[in-house]
Amino acid sequence: MNLMLYLSADSDSCLLILIMAKPTYKRAVRVGDQMKQEIADILMRKIKDPRIGFVTVTDVELSDDLRNAKVFVSIYGGDKAETLKGLKSAAAFIRSELGRRMTLRCLPEILFRFDDTVEHGAHIMELLHEIEKKQEQETEEKKTEEKKTEEKKTEDTRHE
Repeated sequence: MNLMLYLSADSDSCLLILIMAKPTYKRAVRVGDQMKQEIADILMRKIKDPRIGFVTVTDVELSDDLRNAKVFVSIYGGDKAETLKGLKSAAAFIRSELGRRMTLRCLPEILFRFDDTVEHGAHIMELLHEIEKKQEQETEEKKTEEKKTEEKKTEDTRHE
């Protein structure tokens, strides 16, 4: 709680106002971070569905009223559509497991969404490596051309 003191124009009266400051963090963000860790652990240790391969929980967006949770996952290998179907079928189990692990008055509905930011980042890194290789090849070609021209110059000076 913040306490602020306001002075009026005349020094005889002083107005004291208590202002409830909003916290710099949201509860939904903190609960979402905890859910991210718990869901990742549940997927790693408890889920045995063969459709769910190597899945990484990248983010959890929780509504302010803590009723709905969007769980963003990145999928490595395997069929993305099948994996999302497997996650959707396991959502009720994951929700019940979260109820055992977290003390919340109301557990949110879980919606799984595919997150392609990791793949996008890998693609960008691949493009950057290709550019770097091309630049290295160009510098190698320039060096060989320079050596050839120097050799020609030295040969021309020898013949003279």
